[in-house]
Amino acid sequence: MSMFCYQCQETAGNEGCTVKGVCGKEPETANLQDLLIWLLKGISYYGEKAKEEGIRDEKTRLFITESLFSTITNANFDDEWFKERIGQALEVRENIRKKYEATGAETGNADLPEAATWEPTETDEFYEKSKEVGILTTEDEDIQSLRELLTYGIKGIAAYADHAYVLNETRQEIFDFIQKGLAATLDDSLGIDDLLNLVLKAGSTAVETMETLDKANTEAYGNPEPTEVNLGVRDNPGILISGHDLKDMEELLEQTKGEGVDVYTHGEMLPANGYPAFKEYDHFVGNYGNSWWKQNEEFEKFNGPILMTTNCLVPPEDSYKDRVYTTGVVSFPGLTHVEGRGNDGQKDFSEIIDHAKDTAPPQELETGFIPGGFAHDAVLSKADEIINGIQSGDIRGFVVMAGCDGRHATRDYYKQIARELPEDTIILTAGCAKYRYNKLDLGTINGIPRILDAGQCNDSYSLIKIAKELAEATGVDDINELPISYDIAWYEQKAVTVLLALLSLGIEGIRLGPTLPAFVSENVLDTLVEELNIKPISTVDEDIQGIISDITN
Repeated sequence: MSMFCYQCQETAGNEGCTVKGVCGKEPETANLQDLLIWLLKGISYYGEKAKEEGIRDEKTRLFITESLFSTITNANFDDEWFKERIGQALEVRENIRKKYEATGAETGNADLPEAATWEPTETDEFYEKSKEVGILTTEDEDIQSLRELLTYGIKGIAAYADHAYVLNETRQEIFDFIQKGLAATLDDSLGIDDLLNLVLKAGSTAVETMETLDKANTEAYGNPEPTEVNLGVRDNPGILISGHDLKDMEELLEQTKGEGVDVYTHGEMLPANGYPAFKEYDHFVGNYGNSWWKQNEEFEKFNGPILMTTNCLVPPEDSYKDRVYTTGVVSFPGLTHVEGRGNDGQKDFSEIIDHAKDTAPPQELETGFIPGGFAHDAVLSKADEIINGIQSGDIRGFVVMAGCDGRHATRDYYKQIARELPEDTIILTAGCAKYRYNKLDLGTINGIPRILDAGQCNDSYSLIKIAKELAEATGVDDINELPISYDIAWYEQKAVTVLLALLSLGIEGIRLGPTLPAFVSENVLDTLVEELNIKPISTVDEDIQGIISDITN
């Protein structure tokens, strides 16, 4: 096989991509990502040793976090970017090793994992070594499964921590765990129980990370407000911004002010329409298009330039490739990359703005409005009405349908579920899974919309906070006693992180689809089923009955 990757839901045959990634990733790129992750584990090994001596190096931890983020599905397809990053990783590892050894501590070379010692003499060695350090080097299926589950959970944590970091909000404990978890995957003395405990710790760290990011976002831009998001277009040229990075959104809006260029959100940037700070810009029009996997069609019709701020990039078609820009950890061969922030603390989007001025206005895809902005502050402001609705029987319960969207036709299941749910139920959602049903007219219950969209995948924290606050308000001791059922869609590693967050809270009976992760071995799955009753989705009719049972018992 040329590669092996099974980190996303669409992996070939639900077993693993071995020739080329379903995402479009070439085998050389996949292998270089494996090498980078392996070296990050070596850096983390020394980082843990240094921490024992009282040394915490912020630059090292930030490098680990950003590098992990770059390996998430649909983020970075650029071999040259990864070769440069691997070179930097070797330097970072050498730096933290020297700091550790400067304390007088010693570690015999015989005790060191190869990820902490490998030294290439030239860049050409990267490709050959990358074939030797991938997932399949762990032979025990269950240990491999848990190491990968832990790694993927940490990738999502890293993505969320990075977003918070750029908004000057961070917690040392989060970076501590990222490093600890990576180093643990090199430790052959750790068994199944040890790794399971680390996986659940990843879940609790994920809750903490999402809480940190929520604080960063709301302090910077205000609490999201219930908002009717415009789906139509105007007659000005436009810039389409996709991804998850709200700091990039802020800077783009500020730099386009007065330039005669409109700004539209796409994909996971849709929730930006609910933040008060962004509503102040009269050239911020609304949302254009749908979920990430439709971008080959929709980017063609937008006419103006597109800025990809995070993952969810589909390899672009030649017909619009010259209009796609990347920034942050996103990169693709042949695309223009907007570099990081300069001395003034801003990214320079002037090239994109100038490009936009020479393009036609977007072609209209649809008209109308969709509701958004129902994060925890907005929903909990209606807590009394919700509790009264539950007590009166007007609201039978809630269904959490958070997570990712994807290309598989089986994902129409989520649209059908939304349509078939009883009219006295409310859907709580976050992430791009909502694009399967957020344009359905499901009405309201006592003035409360039946679809409450909390925002991006990281805004799943809102769903956790809502559940906790409702439990406290209704005097429920166990969150599982609330009339809430969980039907989660997953695609990439941030959704894995959200799932681990829910599991760490002891939430039972989660349905997961459209398929179970290929990286979860049969024994690990049996453990999750036995302890937390996690289960695959079934048919719409069967799951509707199960959901009704969940929220009425």
